[in-house]
Amino acid sequence: MVETLPVGRSQLQQQRVEIKRWVMAFLSSHKTLLTVLWIAAFGSVFLWQRSIGGAGFTIFAKAGPGRPIPRMRPFAFNLTDFGGVGDGVADETAAFERAILAISKFGKRGGAQLNVPPGKWLTAPFNLTSHMTLFLAEDAEILGVQDEKRWPLMPPLPSYGQGRERKGARFGSLIHGQNLRDVVITGHNGTINGQGQSWWKKYRQKLLNNTRGPLVQIMWSSDIVISDITLRDSPFWTFHPYDCKNITVRNVTILAPIFEAPNTDGIDPDSCEDMVIEDCYISVGDDAIAIKSGWDQYGIAYGRPSRNILIRNLIVRSMVSAGVSIGSEMSGGVSNVTVENVLIWSSRRAVRIKTAVGRGGYVRDITYRNLTFDGARVGIVIKTDYNEHPDDDFDRKALPIIRDISFTEIYGQGVRVPVRIHGSEDIPIRNVTFRDMSIGITYKKKHVFQCAFIEGRVIGTIFPAPCENLDRYDEEERLVLRSESQNVTDIDYDI
Repeated sequence: MVETLPVGRSQLQQQRVEIKRWVMAFLSSHKTLLTVLWIAAFGSVFLWQRSIGGAGFTIFAKAGPGRPIPRMRPFAFNLTDFGGVGDGVADETAAFERAILAISKFGKRGGAQLNVPPGKWLTAPFNLTSHMTLFLAEDAEILGVQDEKRWPLMPPLPSYGQGRERKGARFGSLIHGQNLRDVVITGHNGTINGQGQSWWKKYRQKLLNNTRGPLVQIMWSSDIVISDITLRDSPFWTFHPYDCKNITVRNVTILAPIFEAPNTDGIDPDSCEDMVIEDCYISVGDDAIAIKSGWDQYGIAYGRPSRNILIRNLIVRSMVSAGVSIGSEMSGGVSNVTVENVLIWSSRRAVRIKTAVGRGGYVRDITYRNLTFDGARVGIVIKTDYNEHPDDDFDRKALPIIRDISFTEIYGQGVRVPVRIHGSEDIPIRNVTFRDMSIGITYKKKHVFQCAFIEGRVIGTIFPAPCENLDRYDEEERLVLRSESQNVTDIDYDI
């Protein structure tokens, strides 16, 4: 049992923390777009991608011993107390299992902390326990084994009915937990690395018979905190909280290659409530964030919505998908979501809601505020024909309800199509509000504010000019022009 690692705080590490706090405060004004973009671009491209093939790249040299590990529980252990080696070669699975078994005995005494010291810790998947803090020291890196035979198979999620990629069982996550309470994963920016490259290759070659596993998955749990760490190269979705309550994700960096890392979503809240995601940087091979709540008839039957979710102060990028998505698996419903103070840069889409006939459920009471798009192909997307289904038994009469969505203080530059809201006769979009929007566009020869089967309003003047489907109000919210064309279709996927 230990209290801390050797003492000796690095002044340069403290400077890094202060710089990051300054960046997130600076982000709150859209006028700092280019400054923040340069920070994100250099941080992502040069600091991370240059380190893929080597031992890492850092601007600051090491100065003295690592920072002491704070004691956050009444009892604390080092992984080395249980036989951990940390050389990147030894199998540390048994050490993690022994340590967590020991920690499980301290639940009634305030729990215990497992410190992962600097080093590389190669392990097969393992399970957490309640009233536990997993603390990754600076330069500590947990590595997932690449042999899929070491990853356990689990039943399909009850709200999905099938594996998301293959029917039947799915692989478990590298770090897993079920029916837990009071779990913290934190550190001095230590790393959990799924080493997903072999998984991505086998997926593309169709060599896997089961759905790939997430990096971290917590199920049916409450009071979960993930902070001050880096998650990278997940085989599949990176952090997947499932049917959980009271979750906080703060000051986390999530990375995967922007191409050829399929389905490496950053954070996927799934049938979760009371969740905060803040002060994070996410650059991955699919949606940076995707809020879900079950898939077609299985999600309808499970009946657990995602609700009361706050997403703020983020920098995100997705070259193949979207910065912040809702759906398409939203059959249990999604409501009361706020997305604010977010920069989405160099992305295929900025924010997106996606659903389809057969989903059922609802998406409602969604607020987007103070968003900046830079270099996005499409800014705002609502899509109602995202036709992926677990099987052919979905209910064709289960139509999702999409309504009560507001976009305020939306800014950007270099955007090809600022708005594409594609409702349908079966799934109309209701009560959408735009206010204070100015997005610089790159494609000026065609209508770039595209709408179909949408009812809503524009308050004041926005740029580009809105579609004719929307009512017009002045700045004092007095009606100026009532639209008679809510069902007009002006969608062009060729631009």
